Amino acid sequence: MARIDKTNYYLDIAGTVLERSTCMRRHYGAIIVQDDEIVSSGYNGAPRGRKNCGDLGYCAREALNIPSGERYELCRSVHAEANAIISAPRREVLGATLYMVCKDPETGALIPGSTSCSMCRRLIINAGISQVIIRDTPTDYRVVDVEREWIDRDDSIPEAAQ
Repeated sequence: MARIDKTNYYLDIAGTVLERSTCMRRHYGAIIVQDDEIVSSGYNGAPRGRKNCGDLGYCAREALNIPSGERYELCRSVHAEANAIISAPRREVLGATLYMVCKDPETGALIPGSTSCSMCRRLIINAGISQVIIRDTPTDYRVVDVEREWIDRDDSIPEAAQ
């Protein structure tokens, strides 16, 4: 039996973390790794002490027919990346790698092309994380160089203003 490569090993762990997700739309799991050690993990779900969408029996964004990727301020969940970042000391995430996996909660299928929302991108940048690795298939993934792709190519500035 062939040994799994290190990237897919960490992505598998992030995939296990997402099994704690309480979001009705998407299950995300994230881990932060520094110097080949897992620093923290996070999944998307309501803040501690608040009811999850599953407990309430509905998703506010779905009830309002809000498309994926829009109006995150109406979501009850704290995102997986944010939860991983707030659970880790800053000194341990500077230059670290965040591994992330997203699945459809109804089918359990991976959702290729998933990425961090604009709010989480800002948190990742400020935390000093250097790369984000996102699973697309059981063995394929994308590597995001945070500085080159999210800082230098600042998508928060309208093209007309650049």
